[in-house]
Amino acid sequence: MQYHQALSIEKNAVNREDKMIKIKKAIRSTTAVLLWPVRMLLASLFSICICICVSACGGSSASSTANTSNTNPLTNPVSNVIVPVPQTIVRENPVMLHTEGTRWVRADGTQKILKGVNLGNWLIQEFWMMGQGSNAIDDQCKLEAVLDQRFGYTERERLYRMFRQNWMRGRDWDLIEKFGLNLVRLPFIWSVIEDEKRPGQLRADAWDYLDDAINQAEQRGLHVILDLHGAVGSQGWEHHSGCAGKNLYWSTPEFQQRTIWLWQQVAARYKDRAAVAGYSLLNEPWGASPEVMAKEVARLYQAVRALDANHVIILPGHASGIDAYGKPADQGMHNVAFEIHPYPGFFGWGEPNLQVHKDWLRCGGLGVTGSTGVCEWNTRLSKLNTALFIGEFQPWAGLGAELGGQITRVTYDTYASYGWAATSWSYKLLSNNGGQGNGTWGLVTNQSGQKIPALNFQTASLAEIEALFNSFGSIPYEPQQAVMAWMTSSVAPDPFAHP
Repeated sequence: MQYHQALSIEKNAVNREDKMIKIKKAIRSTTAVLLWPVRMLLASLFSICICICVSACGGSSASSTANTSNTNPLTNPVSNVIVPVPQTIVRENPVMLHTEGTRWVRADGTQKILKGVNLGNWLIQEFWMMGQGSNAIDDQCKLEAVLDQRFGYTERERLYRMFRQNWMRGRDWDLIEKFGLNLVRLPFIWSVIEDEKRPGQLRADAWDYLDDAINQAEQRGLHVILDLHGAVGSQGWEHHSGCAGKNLYWSTPEFQQRTIWLWQQVAARYKDRAAVAGYSLLNEPWGASPEVMAKEVARLYQAVRALDANHVIILPGHASGIDAYGKPADQGMHNVAFEIHPYPGFFGWGEPNLQVHKDWLRCGGLGVTGSTGVCEWNTRLSKLNTALFIGEFQPWAGLGAELGGQITRVTYDTYASYGWAATSWSYKLLSNNGGQGNGTWGLVTNQSGQKIPALNFQTASLAEIEALFNSFGSIPYEPQQAVMAWMTSSVAPDPFAHP
């Protein structure tokens, strides 16, 4: 199935709660995860033997996979056994990036390979990602209203600071780097910056979280894409815009003007920050027609570009595709990239298995000569002479540890071979019982048996809510070890080598 066909089905029919349902159905056992340390030990012994027998082994590149994987691993020679070979990740200090044609490049014109992950559920909540969502409290607006009614606005603000300070801590930033990644997409809701009590005014702490995220990323050689995931009024019907079932952005000129104002504040503050890779203007703005969406995004582009000539401005795709924009250069747009969210295996696009990923990444089995899958998108973008940002995708969930790790590496490498920047969804997911099982949607989750209670926020005590939010910063993690091993390996797998 081609991407635009699956995507039109995607989030118009289901929301992200469906992700957990599908993954729970896919989880049949935890055997793959439990055996992973043993397989890694055997893989390491095998790699040592290779290095002893083959002198060329010592010549592996020591540079980061995020910066050097310019070849398509699908064309590499296939050996009978391929195991991950650890390498030292070399940190590259972030420099100002821009787009030239279909590529993301540095100031000197050299290509920058960007492989990253989303920081979901931090600055805009998605309740399925933290084991919550029962008792009809399943989006941020609902929780804010309940906390206001029960404890008052000041106490609600204190609780949200507690939540945000614990969801992302130093250990999380360190782990992102250990996965061999060099980019994060930072979804945020409008009220992180704008004072909801005083529209058109900055919060007193407006820049605390974005500044901290950019600083933490910069210290670890990561770039940041700022993503307005939830505009005031909500730009879609889904819960992940902050308020489910609203979609008031398109019918309310005030909300549109406040969003222009918000992006102007962001652009004025970060126009010279090299660690910022770009601005994703609206996440999945599918509450309007493609034509209305494209017109509104053009207005936002002009507002941002008037203050910031440096950064890449990212144009969101519609559920039906990107055709409504035409060729950006013909519209007077420069230094831009399109954004799409392909989810092979989910939302009506087949099931999570090897074949659905092979069809997408190998273009229906025909490789680079095919006319479907990534090949179709490469052809389309070449004609438009525009870069691409794959803002969301999920390559490991439900596949088991080893296959999930291999598909993840091959997916990132394939996108990189076309010059596309990419951020998977998502870095962190916590569940009520913990454990990676057959593959959750998080690069990290809570260890099996490290339980997260499902609270009823309408009746839970203040102490219970505080304990829940504080636990998010200290609960022991279980990373996707196979993903980490393959993403930092000096050799790439080929899971499609055998039928």
